[in-house]
Amino acid sequence: MLTIVPTPIGNLGDITLRAIEVLKNADEIICEDSRRTSLLLAHFEIKKPLIVLNDFNEFKSEDFILSKLKTGANLALVSDAGTPLVSDPGFKIVRAAIEQGLDVDSLPGPSSVTTALTLSGLPPDKFTFLGYLPEKEGKRKTAIENLQKISDIAPQTFIIFVAPHKLIRTLTEIKEILSDPEIVLTKELTKIHQNIKRGKISEVLAADKNPKGEYILLINLAAV
Repeated sequence: MLTIVPTPIGNLGDITLRAIEVLKNADEIICEDSRRTSLLLAHFEIKKPLIVLNDFNEFKSEDFILSKLKTGANLALVSDAGTPLVSDPGFKIVRAAIEQGLDVDSLPGPSSVTTALTLSGLPPDKFTFLGYLPEKEGKRKTAIENLQKISDIAPQTFIIFVAPHKLIRTLTEIKEILSDPEIVLTKELTKIHQNIKRGKISEVLAADKNPKGEYILLINLAAV
């Protein structure tokens, strides 16, 4: 059995009882970063062998992990924080396990996407999670332009992950293309220094001169 286990995005108290039970009963735990996962496991007094799975070795690790599942091993899959597979490695393993008829389960739990959405004050009834915007400038600007077109057809809240070193560039491009829309920008969710900024992009840019931490950007072009 392969079980997808969400872990806290910041506050360790957000882990579920079922997640702890699955981690304790797993034969091995597949993780993104052994150092991060070891700290989490130590906090809950769990000792298990770790299998590292990241963007660089996911394809190569597929056969190794599948062979363990075929012998009846109970494996838990975690990411550094939040729900695995959401802009994190693991999708290829899960897809391959399903295709080969192996048992796969997924637990409900912490997600920065839904936490940011419900905190934002923007309409939550319809939303699209875009992950990270494209790296190439042309594709990135096209993606931003399409937000308005999509919103005109189906008004909704767009949720975007933004790395700190790309924040100013991303906000500047969105401001220029979409005429300085109102946004919500969050970081450090559930942590002591949780931060949420609301306002026009020009206002947010003026207030955040030295971006640090991973950001979640929310935009609803139809919101009043």
